[in-house]
Amino acid sequence: MRAFLTALLMFVLSVQTSFANQIRIKDLVEFDGVRGNDLIGYGLVVGLNGTGDGLRNAPFTEEIMSNILERLGVNVTGEQFRPKNVAAVFVTAELPAFSRAGSKIDVNISAIGDAKSLLGGTLIMTPLNAADGQIYAVAQGTIIAGGAAAEGDAAAVVKGVPTAGTIPSGARVEREIEFELSSLSSLRLALRQADFTTAGRIEQAINRNFGKRVAVMLDAGTVQIDVTATKRRSTAHAIGEIENILVTPERKARVVVDQRSGTIVMGEDVRISRVAVSQGGLTLRIQEAPIAVQPNPFAEGETVVVPRTNVGLQEDPGISLAEVPPGTSLSEVIAGLNALGVAPRDMIDILKSIKAAGALHAEFVVH
Repeated sequence: MRAFLTALLMFVLSVQTSFANQIRIKDLVEFDGVRGNDLIGYGLVVGLNGTGDGLRNAPFTEEIMSNILERLGVNVTGEQFRPKNVAAVFVTAELPAFSRAGSKIDVNISAIGDAKSLLGGTLIMTPLNAADGQIYAVAQGTIIAGGAAAEGDAAAVVKGVPTAGTIPSGARVEREIEFELSSLSSLRLALRQADFTTAGRIEQAINRNFGKRVAVMLDAGTVQIDVTATKRRSTAHAIGEIENILVTPERKARVVVDQRSGTIVMGEDVRISRVAVSQGGLTLRIQEAPIAVQPNPFAEGETVVVPRTNVGLQEDPGISLAEVPPGTSLSEVIAGLNALGVAPRDMIDILKSIKAAGALHAEFVVH
């Protein structure tokens, strides 16, 4: 009875693990044509508390301010402005796929002059252009900056980046992207991480879901769908059904380390061949302690500095690991190094040496 319960528990755990590793297709691929578009504009922020651009150092701010006032019917020809409550900014946004006229999108604001802060500022109506030069949205609103700045006569303090901010739902879409999804007879799925095994599994899962051959793997990063063969009411219905199909993706064995923070991230498929590791440290300490020798009182002579150096050499015991058997996972090696109290940076050096010795079977990425 105990053996039966143990076998049943192992089966349930294996099923749960297999199900946990399954990912929706929508989280693995990008659908051809279903994409956003970047927008950019050049505008003016007003209402700053004396933290705007110095117009002598940023003449483009004065130019755009004059253009806006003239469009509003204010003649400023020949006038010189020296306000400090305005700043020239770049406005960027992403126009999501299938955005319709009248919908709102978020925008990001970044100062391009010598403004010190955009806190409390208001963006004046700014058209946003795409790469084709057409205006697709218009942005305006109060800026939410993510920093703070203060200064006095002899000191200043800055926290965060007060010269950049956002306007949630700050732009209104004025023009739609012309894209007829319903007219597509075939659709391509672009894998975010190209892999032949994952592409093959996506093809098999889609064909199994529809009960016939509607998907074809073109290469490691592309799977093509015959929309007409799915017999669905529209292309949108076919995509809605395809994107929720579960697939188990295949991952490359990879180790990523960050030398600045000492972070190590690894996959479960990383393996190490038979290898032995020995790591130690050598500490050399040199300390200068000169002594000044002076003549006796009322005696002739000069003060002489006698050099004195203390030199010490100390060898740390370090670590010495037993020979690692073949097929051992890297996580087991890391656990052993942690048990020995090895510092993260020393651990990174050990992994580099194991990779150089050809015993680490994974892609090694260093940042």
